[in-house]
Amino acid sequence: MSNQEITKVQELIYTTRVESVMAANVVVIDPSMTVSQVKDLMRDRRISGAPVVSDNQIIGIVTISDVIRLMEEGKLNSPITEVMTTEVRTVLKDAMVSEVINNVGRQGFSRLPVVDHDGSLVGIVTTGTLIRSLLLQMDKSFQKNEAEKLYTYRASHIFQDISSDDTSLMLRYVVNERDFDNAGKASSMIKRSLQRLVVRPQIVRRVGVAVYEAEMNLVIHTDIGGEIIVEVRKDRVNIATVDHGPGIEDLKRVLQPGFSTAPEWIRDMGFGAGMGLANIKRVSDVMKLTSAYGQGTRLEIVFNFGPESLALKTDSQKA
Repeated sequence: MSNQEITKVQELIYTTRVESVMAANVVVIDPSMTVSQVKDLMRDRRISGAPVVSDNQIIGIVTISDVIRLMEEGKLNSPITEVMTTEVRTVLKDAMVSEVINNVGRQGFSRLPVVDHDGSLVGIVTTGTLIRSLLLQMDKSFQKNEAEKLYTYRASHIFQDISSDDTSLMLRYVVNERDFDNAGKASSMIKRSLQRLVVRPQIVRRVGVAVYEAEMNLVIHTDIGGEIIVEVRKDRVNIATVDHGPGIEDLKRVLQPGFSTAPEWIRDMGFGAGMGLANIKRVSDVMKLTSAYGQGTRLEIVFNFGPESLALKTDSQKA
């Protein structure tokens, strides 16, 4: 598999929010409980760990390993607040599943409490909830694709039924700054449109990842939002995101993973950890970034269809 190829699971990881994969019915530990009471709670609820919560704020976390160790040390009657882990890694409900993968998979955390922007506990993600949710998302995606077949047939004939020397389809989407509630909506509509045009799934997944990153940049990093312009041609998809400020001062530095031009308050919310440009470059065939500091930024991305252009596909290939 080349660096550009994106599997369906990877696409979901890059574009699915944590709130879609978390368990909302969280078993919590009251700070007044003893180690013995926590042991009984974990046994009765069949869990291996839980956050310690006071006024819906996480003040610690306890695992079954902690309980076993304390039992061996004869501390069953100790207050749980004296033995809990107070440095708790959490994840925002609006964050991407990729952040969970990084913490659970690579850094060894077995569970991550999910919080809102006020720090209140709203859910929890474990390896089990993550896998079950991703499988459910894939199943929903399959069912949705089945329902889309009629629309797909109609849309896929655009390039065959219209006579011209050079046919293209233009799509335009407006993205507002700081509109986190609708972040990802444009990229979702673009993916659906390409699916109906029978663009190969592998290319649609690559487009989905790149456009989502670009859309989030418009939401997070711009002063007045911007727009995404998509041109679908017989042999490629041209995508441009345009905004009018604040622009990028150092174009080389901005390509580094983790570099962000987001203001501090955005970073405190859990956004703006990076602009995703390195990821966009990795999945696209061509990426061009132009910007004038204090004026605006234009990002152009190209995805080539290769020998299987829309114009060459037969009905048997589309099935």
